[in-house]
Amino acid sequence: MTIAEMYLDDIWNKTKEIMKNSDLIDRIVYDTYFHESFLRDLNEEKASIVVPTQLQKVILIQESSFIADSLNVVLDKQVTCDIYLESEFNKRHAPVPVIDHRKPIDLRDDGVLPFYTFDNFVVGPSNKESHSAALACAYNPGKFYNPLFIFGNSGLGKTHLLNAIGNYVKKMSFDKRVMYTSGSDFVSKVVQSIKDNRIEDFKMEMQSVDVLLMDDIQFLAGKEKSHEIFFHIFNELVNNRRQIILTSDRHPTEIKGLEERLISRFSSGLSVGVDSPEFETSLAILKKKMEHHSVDPDLVDDEVLSYIATNFSKDVRKLEGALNRLIFYSINFSTDKRIDFKTASAAFKGQSAAADKNELSANKIKKVVSDYYGLTKQQLVSKSRTKNIANARHIAMYLCRKHLDLPFIKIGEEFGKRDHSTVISSCEKIERQIKNDDMMLIALREIEKSLI
Repeated sequence: MTIAEMYLDDIWNKTKEIMKNSDLIDRIVYDTYFHESFLRDLNEEKASIVVPTQLQKVILIQESSFIADSLNVVLDKQVTCDIYLESEFNKRHAPVPVIDHRKPIDLRDDGVLPFYTFDNFVVGPSNKESHSAALACAYNPGKFYNPLFIFGNSGLGKTHLLNAIGNYVKKMSFDKRVMYTSGSDFVSKVVQSIKDNRIEDFKMEMQSVDVLLMDDIQFLAGKEKSHEIFFHIFNELVNNRRQIILTSDRHPTEIKGLEERLISRFSSGLSVGVDSPEFETSLAILKKKMEHHSVDPDLVDDEVLSYIATNFSKDVRKLEGALNRLIFYSINFSTDKRIDFKTASAAFKGQSAAADKNELSANKIKKVVSDYYGLTKQQLVSKSRTKNIANARHIAMYLCRKHLDLPFIKIGEEFGKRDHSTVISSCEKIERQIKNDDMMLIALREIEKSLI
């Protein structure tokens, strides 16, 4: 590193310390968007700041006055700031502000749950992408990803992120109007509004919000009138650059019974998935939950937390349920002050073993299919296109879809990170064979008996 680079780094580290400790931005915003920035050039009038991603660039451009003020404290002189991507050092971009001339209205109940925030959301590799996108939408609604579509199995934090967005917007932009609802509640309100002859009033109320948070959008599937109403609401909000965030248990292209025009619009923004938490994230979630329950983590042995994180990490709800079970048991049936592995074993006696034995999973399907065809699980997920291996792979994918109802993207990840279109093709191929090939039907029935 040259002397000049050391000088710039020293100035920028001091500037970042000022920004990090400022009351003008949240710490989580600083960590996500400001921390990875660098000061690349400095002259008497201008500072050139570089960031690694387009989203960070947009955020820092919007906060350029705040950055310049912090930098001026360190330099003791006035300079302006230009923000660049590493790959486009000579390109500038400034977002066009949107002026909202509408009169505010008072929504009696926005539906947002106050205890779900970004501060108590534990970030890990399984949800880092969805967290970053959610925070971007909360930080500047309607400007980045619209709509934002978050998908994943139940219990992985989608509802938490939705409400965290709502709470952040309400805290930072009190003039913004936020509404949280679920797909099923939306359908019920449409039905009731039609009965009361108030459907136009309902549409106007929905179209007046700045941030619409809709959980479990898959419940609109098959509801034609709700499709029509939501289609018009969606278009009105997006056209006026209001933010829409939707969640579902699967990718929009995989929701059966949804109109193609809605699928197209849901896919037009950004779709991000959330997966089951990995071990380290599960541990962090447990510690956060213990903090919420006012339980001292030092009173719980590390091997106990490791046991819970290993055996109950399919989703966050199972983790929390296991922790609640442990706390309940230790208070009512244990005389020890510490919660050790002996106490945990008694609290969870038979639970994890029963889950492993009875719960059907993608791994169990892969094992049963590979055993039936005399293959290894490694061969099943390999790149091999040998006919017998490919046929077994198609069957295993089909059974994962049929019995687990997994999203095509998730099935693709289970079978060597294959593209979801490959999975769709495999499932359709088996469905055609079942109708015309008795041997295939017999084989499937024998395999399914082994899955029980």
